Amino acid sequence: RMETDCNPMELPNNTGFEEDSNYTDFEGTEVKDMRLEAEAVVNDVLFAVSNMFVSKTLPCAEDVAYINVETRERNRYCLELTEAGLRVVAYDFDQTDDRLQTPYHETVYSLLDSLSPAYREVFGNALLQRLEALKKESQS
Repeated sequence: RMETDCNPMELPNNTGFEEDSNYTDFEGTEVKDMRLEAEAVVNDVLFAVSNMFVSKTLPCAEDVAYINVETRERNRYCLELTEAGLRVVAYDFDQTDDRLQTPYHETVYSLLDSLSPAYREVFGNALLQRLEALKKESQS
């Protein structure tokens, strides 16, 4: 039967791997699970958009994951996350459009910055508040 859910396999507790060690494949190169990477991306910027979650219907693998995002302007996008970065692959949730030739962005910040003025404002304000808090901390 084909797996549609892309939850990483659960490892037994006695594997001998340290939790923070990097898993490597046989050639010794680091293997990234893009679903975990996608979850981290979502957690990073969720506060600055209306809705954002890793797609449960589009297939994800070690080298690709899909993220649905709705900006504060109510625009919906499906993003593809690969080693090359993030790019818009459709203008709705859980879709891909092969005809769409959108540029890759190295970070979710630059991608959302290009799509959503409201994201830029919210993110900028959060940054300013954090800087103010750090300033107060260093003065006390």
